[in-house]
Amino acid sequence: MMVKARGPVWHKKQKAQGIVPKGLHGLDRQATWSYSRADGWLYGHGTFCLATHHTHLLGAFKWMPNSAHEAKRLQAEIGRLERLVKVVCMDSKADDYPLYRQLKDDYDIQLLTCLRRGKDKSPERQQMRAELNTERHRRIYAERGHTVEPMQSLVKDVFDLEQCWMRGNESNRWLFAAMGVAVQIAQRDALRQGESTWRIKQRVVGI
Repeated sequence: MMVKARGPVWHKKQKAQGIVPKGLHGLDRQATWSYSRADGWLYGHGTFCLATHHTHLLGAFKWMPNSAHEAKRLQAEIGRLERLVKVVCMDSKADDYPLYRQLKDDYDIQLLTCLRRGKDKSPERQQMRAELNTERHRRIYAERGHTVEPMQSLVKDVFDLEQCWMRGNESNRWLFAAMGVAVQIAQRDALRQGESTWRIKQRVVGI
């Protein structure tokens, strides 16, 4: 998830040259640019989110550079969970055959993702497509639309996170981590009491 930086936007070309226009105050100099189909180009900070499929629980919510490669972050995070996770789903940003093979060979984790069109020319990519298109794998991947995807929206709603609360990498790194922990604690308590793990805003913010 991309979160708008607090303060004004620093034009991409001017940022690359280190030029701060006169009169531009309160600038987050460490924010970066990134693009998504949903949000377009956005200057701010990114978040990395892990969520479970079978039970609606947040696994991790962490800061990451807005311009960082999400698939590489997935690769770094998921290896720690190799004994707990057997299947991991991610959007087309994880459409990478070396990543697919490494997760399978090194961690015995099946990566499910959405392949880009026209990118299955090689025998390896054709095998990857065949494995992803089994009925079981298509069913599991379809679950992320109502289990994983809404989880970032939940955090965003709980903390009114349309815009970063603070400026800079260090500030947002610990703040986003704290948000993730707060949501996890609230969801754990709700789960223990047999209540919805989605309706937790009051537990987190006390309103």
